[in-house]
Amino acid sequence: MLATLASTTIRGRRYTNAMTRSQFLMTGAACAIPAMAAERTPAEQANLALVTDFCAAFAARDMTKIASYLAPNCSYRITETAMPAVGAAALERIKSYVERSSRIEFKILDSWTRGPMVINERIDSFTRPDASPAYHLVGVFFIKDGKIAEWTDYGIRG
Repeated sequence: MLATLASTTIRGRRYTNAMTRSQFLMTGAACAIPAMAAERTPAEQANLALVTDFCAAFAARDMTKIASYLAPNCSYRITETAMPAVGAAALERIKSYVERSSRIEFKILDSWTRGPMVINERIDSFTRPDASPAYHLVGVFFIKDGKIAEWTDYGIRG
């Protein structure tokens, strides 16, 4: 039986709720980066610092600070199968997680950069009145003009 896939078009791009072959291959290529990578350029160092600071900002639960790292039309996908939220909708989606949590920690396990791309492996933990979930993720960030223009998290299961 074939599943029905939802799709939408945002800024001329078509998105579905399924990972495409190219997304799968790009994720695999990113994971295959050798441990002995070339030294980071100053731009890559700045991009890594931006994403690291962004992740740390969640601990304070300050949406003004969190939003300051994002481009005005930032695209955010909470998982690889979710439709992207863009601009104000992205901020609202992030705000919903921040507001219903009394404590948030993004623990970065590993990070690497290639040009405008920053990829990190994290464990995101949330303390809420009803539960305290933790998610093992790989975050893929595209940096443009010193801001996060796109952010997608890929869940690691198992």
